Amino acid sequence: MSEIHDDRWFLVQLKPNCYSIAERNLRRQGFETFLPLQDVTARKDNKFLSKLRPLFPGYLFVSLDVTQSHWRAVNSTYGINRLVSFGNVPSRVPNILVQQLMARCDRAGKFIPADQLQPGVEVLLTKGPFTNFVATIERVTPDQRVWILLDIIGRMTRVAVRADHVRAV
Repeated sequence: MSEIHDDRWFLVQLKPNCYSIAERNLRRQGFETFLPLQDVTARKDNKFLSKLRPLFPGYLFVSLDVTQSHWRAVNSTYGINRLVSFGNVPSRVPNILVQQLMARCDRAGKFIPADQLQPGVEVLLTKGPFTNFVATIERVTPDQRVWILLDIIGRMTRVAVRADHVRAV
């Protein structure tokens, strides 16, 4: 997950069971993708197995520039059914939605529910003056304020940030 481009996120509908194929082929073409994942537990042969599954089954976020003509290549990419569009124009996904989803995912793209932001968990700050600093959660308040301990010049400093401004590492 790299830099987020303003208003360039779109949604693609995937063919069944083609997440990795579609993502790999889009990246080969130079498109940035984002696929939030979640742990899903299912029962199989009297056992409970936990697997990573897409948070939005059948869909993948892709960053592209619609002013350039090569965005149409997305529709013909192997593993993709279509770019979600209204009329002949791809429909943009609000940038803030993708930013907040990315902020709630770890480096592997696994979605971290808010209740997993617990004291003692190391987090990466994604916004504000301490962006890219690693801190430790001290406590989480009911209004979704996260109190973190941040090492600034060798001294532990207590700072409050919004829950969507941190992601677990």
